[in-house]
Amino acid sequence: MSSLQSSSLIRSSSKRSINPAIHLPKARTPASFSIPKPPLTTNLKVAEELKIGDGLITEKSSVKAADSATTAKLYAILEAVADRVEMHVNIGEQRNNWNTLLLNSINMITLAAATMAGVSASVGVGEPLLAFKVSSTLLFSAATGMLLVMNKIQPSQLAEEQRNAARLFRQLQAQIETVLAVRTPTQADVESVMEKVLALDKAYPLPLLGVMIEKFPETFQPAVWWPGNDSHQGRRELEKECNENNGWSEKMEVEMREVVKVLKRKDAEDYMRLGNLGLKMNKVLAISGPFLTGMAAAASALAGPSSQSPWAATLAVAAGSLASIVNTLEHGGQVGMVLEMYRNCAGFFQNMEESIESTLGETELQKRENGELFEMKVALQLGRSLSQLRDLAGEADSTNEFASKLF
Repeated sequence: MSSLQSSSLIRSSSKRSINPAIHLPKARTPASFSIPKPPLTTNLKVAEELKIGDGLITEKSSVKAADSATTAKLYAILEAVADRVEMHVNIGEQRNNWNTLLLNSINMITLAAATMAGVSASVGVGEPLLAFKVSSTLLFSAATGMLLVMNKIQPSQLAEEQRNAARLFRQLQAQIETVLAVRTPTQADVESVMEKVLALDKAYPLPLLGVMIEKFPETFQPAVWWPGNDSHQGRRELEKECNENNGWSEKMEVEMREVVKVLKRKDAEDYMRLGNLGLKMNKVLAISGPFLTGMAAAASALAGPSSQSPWAATLAVAAGSLASIVNTLEHGGQVGMVLEMYRNCAGFFQNMEESIESTLGETELQKRENGELFEMKVALQLGRSLSQLRDLAGEADSTNEFASKLF
């Protein structure tokens, strides 16, 4: 039975044979189509647009290169300004030391010579008398020569010049850094900064020989450290408001003109008066010191025993003492420094006057610095609030108040 079942299974499996062939579908013939050719005018337009695009890219790259070159120039000037600050600070300290050392040395020499001249009157005739006479005469002569040099160069005034120069160069350095921080500098910025640097170099020279500022001019003149009126016009490139009048109004212009009147009538005139007074005083002291030491040198050479020439020793001692007092008053009191301070303050007010007048002289409002910003700067320079500045302008003709509250 089982054999029958197995044979039937073998026969059925032999009948169901599997065909391993795989039948793929026939590929269809692709349909033919044609690509339309663009007209010639379209090709020309595309080519022109590509050329225009290349031109714009080239122009933008050239502008960027020019901006980079201008920025590099301004950075180079900034480095030079920082170096000048350091130089003026160092030289200012050196010249202040000159004033202290020369003052102490000359006073010690003068007092020592006066002491020797007094002692020579109490000794008898002989070698001790000759020694005291020669020593006192030499010391008085040395003090006279040193005083002539010291009074000519005025070390205290030289030190104040360098302090002012360092302050103004720091101010210029801050202005350059502001320009580089808030916007892209222009060639006009580079030229303006160069002019300011050269004007400061001329106003506050470093060397003494040949270019030193005249310490005893015929008339007192304020310091001038700015290049001129042209630098104030058309070069204020700070951000402006986009209104029609650029922050200016007729009332504000009138107020600025009234402020200039007060500056001229009160502040500048007062410092010119003080400067002329200080100049006269400095001239008198500068002449008196060497004259007194020279007189003491001549008298000490004629000094002898009190019985023979009592007046010579007395004159030598008295003149030497007076010379020490005059020298201390002039250089210890730093009269030259005070004179330079007056000169700088008078120049500050003159600079403000010229700045306001040149700004108001610009007829095109958009070329001016923004009016509200300019008004705020003037108020800050004078140490006033905006309301105080406007009140001062309203009372310009009748007020006895000075425009500046700072100095």
